[in-house]
Amino acid sequence: MSAVSRPQLDALRARARGHGPLPMAVVWPCSPDALEAAIAAENEGLIEAVLVGSRARIAATARAAGIDEARLTIEESDDDPRAAAGLAVDLAKRGTVGALMKGSLHTDELLGVALGRDAGLRSARRVSHAFVLDIPGFGRPLLVSDCVVNIAPDLAAKRDIVRNAIDLARSLGIDMPKVALLSAVEDVNPAIAATVDAAALCKMADRGQIEGGIVDGPLGFDNAISADAARVKGIASPVAGAPDVLVVPALESGNILYKALVRLGGADCAGIVLGTRVPIVLTSRADSRDCRVASCALAVVHAAAAARGS
Repeated sequence: MSAVSRPQLDALRARARGHGPLPMAVVWPCSPDALEAAIAAENEGLIEAVLVGSRARIAATARAAGIDEARLTIEESDDDPRAAAGLAVDLAKRGTVGALMKGSLHTDELLGVALGRDAGLRSARRVSHAFVLDIPGFGRPLLVSDCVVNIAPDLAAKRDIVRNAIDLARSLGIDMPKVALLSAVEDVNPAIAATVDAAALCKMADRGQIEGGIVDGPLGFDNAISADAARVKGIASPVAGAPDVLVVPALESGNILYKALVRLGGADCAGIVLGTRVPIVLTSRADSRDCRVASCALAVVHAAAAARGS
């Protein structure tokens, strides 16, 4: 995140601070970037960082980063990232922590344990991931899902991706989020599966199988974002030009879209895993400290909404 003000993520962090710090297991924080981000989120009053992993490695990382080891809360595991993930999952199951955060282990090491059949963190829904993007000049937060977890989701998975994203948007205070189902074209074309899935998802929303939001698609990215583009193409839609959520057809297209918005559009982002009993913050080595902290804030807000049952 750059030094300029990011009003959407700033508002997210302020909203999270209003809930008080959430105990969060930071799994294998054995790099300076991972440890410093956890401490920064704790210093901001967002989380109570419970560092899970090898005490010796965490202590060495703290010394390298100039952090006082005495101030750290450490839950010691065996000297193995998967063992740390297992202990963190156990802390979540016992209610000791209300969220997990990826440290310096690989994503598949954390999710492979956290989403295991016996881990107890899965809900009835398909697990998905959502980013909240703060895009210069856009004027409101924009959610994009799923760019991280589901590679080629089928219709049932897409239904849960939409439902999870709606829940996240509502936790941000968007009472009736508008969801755009993206494809390459806006006409239903049997040769393009994403358009057929989008039409089916819209009918699910009509019949109450997807609730809490306004769902429309298929929409091209241009007419989803721009009311003028929709008007030129003769598209009458309650979502076109005013989306709160973009649902991408597959991970590959979504990953390209969000990285283009970040690298070319100057956006900053926060992201969490959804559809689990506690939110999971996934970080990338390329993420700035501020983006990691904003992701912690997103987990706090979403966990608070889940606790309220809203």
